[in-house]
This record gives sequence, structure tokens and C-alpha cells, in this order.
Amino acid sequence: MFNFNGSLLDDDTSFLNEKNRGVQLGDAVFEELRVLNGDIIFLEDHYLRLMSSMRILRMDIPMNFTMEFMEQEILKSISEGELKEAKQIKFTVFRNSSNDFSKSDNSISYFITHKTLADPFFILNDQAYEVELYKDFYKNSSMLSNLDTNNKIVNVVGAVYAQENDYRDCLLLNERKQVIESLNGNLFVVKGNQIKTAPVTDGCVNSILRKKLIDIVSKLNDFEFLEESISPFELQKADELFIVNNIEGIISVTKYRKKDFVNVTAKNLIGKLNAAARMSLTKSV
Repeated sequence: MFNFNGSLLDDDTSFLNEKNRGVQLGDAVFEELRVLNGDIIFLEDHYLRLMSSMRILRMDIPMNFTMEFMEQEILKSISEGELKEAKQIKFTVFRNSSNDFSKSDNSISYFITHKTLADPFFILNDQAYEVELYKDFYKNSSMLSNLDTNNKIVNVVGAVYAQENDYRDCLLLNERKQVIESLNGNLFVVKGNQIKTAPVTDGCVNSILRKKLIDIVSKLNDFEFLEESISPFELQKADELFIVNNIEGIISVTKYRKKDFVNVTAKNLIGKLNAAARMSLTKSV
């Protein structure tokens, strides 16, 4: 089952048409969340980010589109028997079309899909994970690059390149050839007692887990946090590279070119990230 504008539909139900702007123009934005035992992890952060994304894209936000409404619609999408399972939620909002798909009154529709997660909380993926730079296409360092929109063609083609060359992931560059993120999440670079990630002004996705990890690292006495541009030349000099996303948690990069990496810092941070997730559930009760 999935939720389309408040109505629950069976999987594979046709509900879009040829004029849909999300399909025709990529005119859609989404938020990915985790639900555990009927509670949404970092709900307020995800809601505020979705509202901000919709405003940036000049979508009309309905008066009833409150955080409580978002929570209600997400939980309505999950059957009662599945509420005790860990769920990955994708909340997609798209601009409605007029008779001409290229025109709209800026009103919106939404749909919510979900799938079961194997792990209730965030995990550390420390399996073999080799990455390489993806240099065929670049992401622009603009505010639109900070959003999760349906325009993910660079990620799609980059993933094909990674598969063809037996890499687990690729690192994306902006037009200034600065490393901004991976195909699968935000990149963090560890060198000595410094932990660095790219600023949003360089064009990385401004994800909720990026924000949470920055909050955590900034409070650690043993590390200095830097939000600065990352040069490709820094990668092989780093002690550790790891990637974060809202679904998997933390992914340790094990190899980049001739450099093998450790994952000491990532192991230290995964517990703190899950503690923050539990705290968000406590506050929502």
C-alpha cells in the first residue's frame, strides 16, 4: 500500500498521467525518513527541511500541511501490523499540472511509499567499499543542489559508471572540481584530529543526517570540525573517509585508488548518532 493525497492505494496502482510535472520536468522534491515502532526519527528536522525545499521551489504549501499532518499521513501509510517494524519512508511532493504540463498554479500533490528496513537504528557499514572520482559530469554549486529533488540524473549516470568499473560508489565534484559528496550521501574526511565536510555552498545535499553529525562532531573535545571545501588531493592523504545518509547511517570507505582507510572515527560516531536518534523519539512522545 502507498499513500496518494491521503488515499491508500494498492501497490502498482496507476495514479499519475502523462502531464505529471514530476515525470515530465523533474518538478518534485522528496524527504527520506526512518520510522521505528510508530515513531518518526528526527521528524521536526525532516518536516522543516521539506517545507524549506518547497518554498525554495515556489510551491504553494497548503494550510493543513503541518508537522502533525505529515506525521499522520506517514503513519496512515503503514498498516497496523507493520508499525512495529523499522520502515524507510519516502515522502514525495510534486507540483500539479494544468492541461499543459508545462504550466501550473503551483498547487501540490504528494505520495508516500515505504519499505521495511533490516536494522531499526543506523548502522556502520564497514564492508569493502571502494570509491573513485566521477568526472564525466559535475554538480553546480547552487542552492538547488542542496535539495533532494527528482532530478538525480548525475547520480544515476554516476552509479552506472561505478557499476561498470566495479566501484561501490563514486565521489561527485562541483564545477570548481571540489569534492562535495558521494552518489549515496554526504562525505566526511578525517585527518589527524580534524573532521571535515564540504559546505552547502559547494553544492552538496543538505541532508538531516549531515546536520546531526555536524552537531555531534562539533561538541567533541577530541576533534576539530571544519566545514570547508575538499580538494581531490586531500583524499589519499586522509586517515579515514566515511559517507552518511538518512537510511544506512554511516558507510566507511575502505579504499580510494592506492589508499586503504581505517574506520576508527566512524565506529566512535555511530553510537552517538543512534543516541541522538533515540533522543528525538523521546522528545516526540
